Amino acid sequence: MKGPTVLDRVRVVLTRTSHPGNIGGAARAMKTMGLSQLVLVSPHAFPSEVATARASGATDVLENARVVETLEEALEGTVFAAAMTARRRELSLPMQWSREAAVEVGQYAQHGDVALVFGNETSGLSNEELALCHLPVMIPTNPEYSSLNLASAVQILCYEMRMALSSRGEAPDGLGQPASFDDVEGFYGHLEAAMVRSGFHDPANPRKLMTRIRRLFGRVRLEREEVGILRGILSALDKKVD
Repeated sequence: MKGPTVLDRVRVVLTRTSHPGNIGGAARAMKTMGLSQLVLVSPHAFPSEVATARASGATDVLENARVVETLEEALEGTVFAAAMTARRRELSLPMQWSREAAVEVGQYAQHGDVALVFGNETSGLSNEELALCHLPVMIPTNPEYSSLNLASAVQILCYEMRMALSSRGEAPDGLGQPASFDDVEGFYGHLEAAMVRSGFHDPANPRKLMTRIRRLFGRVRLEREEVGILRGILSALDKKVD
């Protein structure tokens, strides 16, 4: 039995997958590159004999897959999440190509679990799902024919992750402990509640305020200590408002 590797910290998250064959194909792609964590968000059909057949022997990946209801559940405990998208989005974070993104994701994997998030075969990820991730990622396909099968996209990103981590890249200079997904979402909830109580934010007329705030802090790549400082400031201000 091999010991755990940094690749074991990489989760492949498939969101609302329509065809079980793509789940099996993704499992096969993962295993060939040494990844083992598969998380399925509200799949249309799973378990499935079709998925097992398409996995071509990667049945252990399927058997150990976690099935959850929401992307928030899938990202719990991660320190970084990259979202695959086929197009640029309004108010999204700056995009990276798959190769450079794999290097950054690999650096965060030195600190804890990271996620590669893939959307539905037809509609992709929603803007709300994309906003839960730190980095939009695109695969540099032929602009005249950019159609890419889900399992093929998983294969490309798993390959890039294997190559990035085999180079033994170090964590970014000066990087403290990255804030986890749970830490950051707790901060966003605290901040939104404080803005509502102060009268600054009207949930009935949101004006994409929280989307813009997520984009702002998403560019910063918050550390755990920084989240603690920000929440401490909010708590102090809350007392003044009360």
